[in-house]
Amino acid sequence: MSQLPLEGIRVLDHGVIWAGPWVGKLLADFGAEVIKVESIQNYDASRGPIAGISGLGIYPDMDPGERPYNRRGPFQYWNQNKCGITIDLSRPRGLQIYHRLVQISDVVTVNFPTDVIEKLKLDYDSLKEVKPDIIVLSMPAYGAIGPEKNYRAFGMSQEQMSGIAMILGYSAESGPMKSGMDYGDPTAAASAAGMIIAALHYRKKTGKGQWIDVSQSEATTMLIGEAMMDFTMNRRTWERMGNRHPSMAPHGCYRCRGGDEPPDDRWVAIAVSSDKEWRAFAKAIGSPKWTADEKFSTLLGRLENQDELDRLIEEWTIQHEDHEVMTLLQKAGVPAGAVLNGKAIVENPHLEKRDFFQTGSHPQVGTMRHPGPIVKMTKTPITIKRLAPALGEHNEYVLGKLLGMSGKEIEELERERIIGDTPLPGADKMS
Repeated sequence: MSQLPLEGIRVLDHGVIWAGPWVGKLLADFGAEVIKVESIQNYDASRGPIAGISGLGIYPDMDPGERPYNRRGPFQYWNQNKCGITIDLSRPRGLQIYHRLVQISDVVTVNFPTDVIEKLKLDYDSLKEVKPDIIVLSMPAYGAIGPEKNYRAFGMSQEQMSGIAMILGYSAESGPMKSGMDYGDPTAAASAAGMIIAALHYRKKTGKGQWIDVSQSEATTMLIGEAMMDFTMNRRTWERMGNRHPSMAPHGCYRCRGGDEPPDDRWVAIAVSSDKEWRAFAKAIGSPKWTADEKFSTLLGRLENQDELDRLIEEWTIQHEDHEVMTLLQKAGVPAGAVLNGKAIVENPHLEKRDFFQTGSHPQVGTMRHPGPIVKMTKTPITIKRLAPALGEHNEYVLGKLLGMSGKEIEELERERIIGDTPLPGADKMS
């Protein structure tokens, strides 16, 4: 296999939950050696469960096992292809060892709140004293500058602050809605990974590192640029419209005939963007009388009569299975797609053909299929080389091989609880 694009680049990943770890995962997929840095005093809360919050979460066979912090599903996906170490940065010896690691690294990524970043001396000013050409990404919820820089947030609150939630919902009366997938995390992470690659290119040309300040909330706000521009240009605030569209009709999700096993909830998304597509849609479903009604013959008419239109369409879709509707309409040139649940995605023959899922074996999770890298490259194929690290799994490799510490020194660090592989009580607390 050809050399991956980021081979030779070493990243110290302090990411927690989804946004931070996803940055490291993207870089690791492209060949960077990404070392996930945690501690037995406070590990990444995506290992779960979060202190004070009960619930099994997503574990193999719903069994947390003896070491649930090494088995949780989301952590497994967000931390593929990484090494993992533990080191207590709050203690002078731990920080000293960490600085030795910074000196042989290229990038440091962290998505703690700004005050925590400064407390742990992970800010750019502190780290560039250790390595002048280091690239530091800080990715707090609302950025490292401004009156909200120390605010804590999950993806849900970022969606509210970014403006997305105000345009999600079915009517003015329904109120704002959460998207269901916390857009702030992956959106900011993808942006951050791209900026890190740009900073590496800049350093290669100039020899200089730099600080990258990414606001997760701002990255999410950029998804609704149309709404912001509409207000800027027309002083018009967008209203919630559910699954509808300002210039397409029909446009929505329609219930289909249930499957043979639960859940029997089946839906299909249909989007008609022109009168030509409307005529193709009508022909594809057998040209029932209502499709010839004059009030549906033009886009304006369909937009004005969407309630009735949606009801009539669903009277047809409910008689057919989701993939049947999708295939029929796609063949007619009408955009349509079955609304897939988790089971349907895992069993999707298209994803199977593309080798989207890859089988891997983890000592504490077992052998199972994992979602693979999100891109395919002909010259430098990307695969899952390593599953997510157990807590402190690579302490000996990083401290021994990379830093040259002796086995005796490593054992001493374990006795002093500066490193380890077993969390102390309260290690799952949020920063």
